Amino acid sequence: MSSQPRIAIDAMGGDEGVRVMMAGVALARRRHDGLRFLLFGDETRIKAALDHHPNLRAASEVVHSDSVVDGSEKPSTAIRKKGSSMSMAIAAVKSGDAGAAVSAGNTGALMAMAKLALRTMPGIDRPALAAMLPTLGDNDVVMLDLGANTECDARNLVQFAVMGAAYARIACDLERPRVRLLNIGTEELKGTDEIRDAAAILRAADALPLSFEGFTEGDKIGRGDVDVIACDGFSGNVALKTAEGTARFVTDLLRKAFTSSLRSKIGFLISKPAMHLLKHHLDPNNHNGAVFLGLNGVVVKSHGSANDKGVANAVHVAARLLEEDITRRIAADMAGVAALFNVASKQELPVK
Repeated sequence: MSSQPRIAIDAMGGDEGVRVMMAGVALARRRHDGLRFLLFGDETRIKAALDHHPNLRAASEVVHSDSVVDGSEKPSTAIRKKGSSMSMAIAAVKSGDAGAAVSAGNTGALMAMAKLALRTMPGIDRPALAAMLPTLGDNDVVMLDLGANTECDARNLVQFAVMGAAYARIACDLERPRVRLLNIGTEELKGTDEIRDAAAILRAADALPLSFEGFTEGDKIGRGDVDVIACDGFSGNVALKTAEGTARFVTDLLRKAFTSSLRSKIGFLISKPAMHLLKHHLDPNNHNGAVFLGLNGVVVKSHGSANDKGVANAVHVAARLLEEDITRRIAADMAGVAALFNVASKQELPVK
């Protein structure tokens, strides 16, 4: 294995295919010139794409794969597909040939393969899918779980909160991220038993490098007054898709309004700088790169429709988590959580 950090890339994932994946990885390397890459996929197509990126070609090793995981494949089917570019990228992390893997392919298949190959870290029951969402504040908000676990107990929610805080300390450069649980209200008596029990455990977590601030509601996700939002995967995925749909609705509505009349078109010209700022803030490519937290290795999921800038951002996320050793940070924090679970068990809280 090279002494320099290497990232395994599933070059065949994503809607736009090899060309955009390679353009994105090349863009990321300009930001992290010490990185090296293992590129898995169709060797002929990858090398043809690398002809346009000599700087990336010099820092990459191409590993041929005849098999590709289709976006519509069930995870159970994808796991049995031997030698796919996705499985080979994950296997490189398991073997130590790479420190992290990035794929824009099938999310369910990627999670299933990663969990099977890398296993969960000690003290973690289930991995969670975490992503950065835009806010009105100075930092984006880390939200998890976004679909990996549809049903969660209090123990899972506490683990998600701790892992999300570790991620926020790296991504947002925070010492004690503000953490809240997603709920139907902010009052202490609101929500399911699992959410209230998780809150009770987190309130006792004074020694952990996070600040638990209770509950938050769905309409406050983008306010910027919280750094980490933890929830079950069902609620998180619904909230994420709702936020994405709302962003598209607002931009489409503004576009329609600004083209409805000559006066509106003049208004658009006047407000064009503000519109560009809004477009930049809501552009999913600027927030691309969801992370499977809780595994013995770093795996980053790029959105399938990401452009080269979005792919570059996903690679940047992987690079940052490698540089800051996210697995070590989570392991250290979880050591402190174990004592809290023991206390909760003695108080007969249903944390299992």
